[in-house]
Amino acid sequence: MSDAGRIQGAPGESWALLVRKNGTPEFDAAFAPGATLDASVLRGQLVGPKAIGAFFGATSGGMYQRLSFVSETADGAATCYEWSGRAFDIDLGGATIVRRNREGLIESVSLYHRPYPAIIRFAAELAKRLKGTIEAQSLVGDRVL
Repeated sequence: MSDAGRIQGAPGESWALLVRKNGTPEFDAAFAPGATLDASVLRGQLVGPKAIGAFFGATSGGMYQRLSFVSETADGAATCYEWSGRAFDIDLGGATIVRRNREGLIESVSLYHRPYPAIIRFAAELAKRLKGTIEAQSLVGDRVL
């Protein structure tokens, strides 16, 4: 197998650093104005750096008991981060796919969690943390998916 698409350094290191800067001008500047976030723990798409920052502020604020990146692969405009972790005493994993535009700004983030019981718990907790911050139609809340 070739080393094409392999990233130097620890997997996910640059992404994790950016996510920790949510809510800052530096975080916002990394995204295109109409950037989108689609996630298995959301009912609808989030649009714009502020909404995306609020999402990552909520998820990085103690929802995970642990989270580590397993691999990082880049192919053109897309970078895929595979991760594993634990939340709500459930082992979980997933993938985050980040797409950049020609200017290098993030235009979309797709975030997938597994297994299903973790998605349900995560979505409900996320809705509580983001209530009043994010459009209600994007959040699952206590409703069944």
